[in-house]
Amino acid sequence: MIKFIYVFVLSFTTLLYTGCSNNTLQIQSIEKSVKKIHKEDVFLDEFTDEMKVEKRADPFSGYNRIMTSFNDGLYEYVLAPLASGYKTIVYKKIRSSIGNFFHNTLYPIRLVNNLLQGKIKNSGEETLRFVINSTFGIVGLFDPAKSYFELVAHDEDFGQTLGYWGIGPGPHIVLPFLGPSNLRDTLSLYPDSLVNPVNYQESRHYNLTNNYGESLVLNAFSQVNYVSLHEGKYEELKKDAVDLYPFLRDVYEQYRKQQIKE
Repeated sequence: MIKFIYVFVLSFTTLLYTGCSNNTLQIQSIEKSVKKIHKEDVFLDEFTDEMKVEKRADPFSGYNRIMTSFNDGLYEYVLAPLASGYKTIVYKKIRSSIGNFFHNTLYPIRLVNNLLQGKIKNSGEETLRFVINSTFGIVGLFDPAKSYFELVAHDEDFGQTLGYWGIGPGPHIVLPFLGPSNLRDTLSLYPDSLVNPVNYQESRHYNLTNNYGESLVLNAFSQVNYVSLHEGKYEELKKDAVDLYPFLRDVYEQYRKQQIKE
């Protein structure tokens, strides 16, 4: 049974590997504010009740619809049940600490992209957060930087950096396992993966794992943990969607547009 789970997780994260930054299927993310959705969810808080998304060409709409259905089924029949089972046997405080740990490890991505955008103050705060949480927070399991020093995270990725400097999103693309994206954000996955400690790189000295296989499994575990902490949010998000694909497309594009503005 354990061998079966390992093989499944390994397969599940083959495409997840290169794009698992802030996370992820971006349930990370996929990972922010649609009417009637939980206001405390970071992903949902930034939208208006009526999303106004700039209309543009959607050349991959046929493929995107198929992949949206695939990802939706994968979430409903595989990821959600797996996360639900994991949730029943692991206390929430432990899962929250695990989530804090993975967020802390993504410091290099946030630092590099804040610097590339010229956000020096944010870069300094990210560094302070990393030092405090890695020491007093016990390798990032806790977040005393926020609790005691009111230092909040400044989540930035390379897609946001390109957008900050005026690079448009390009056509919308739904990625297998990863979910909604666009051409700019898809091409940005690779640069972010180069500095992501969770993603194994032979020439790098700060890997969290010893090989690619371990890295894939660790990425998968991170996503299962994330979903277990946000159970029901995706279902709540999509429940009023008349047509799932354009709904998720517009939510994603508006979300990314808002992130770039911040």
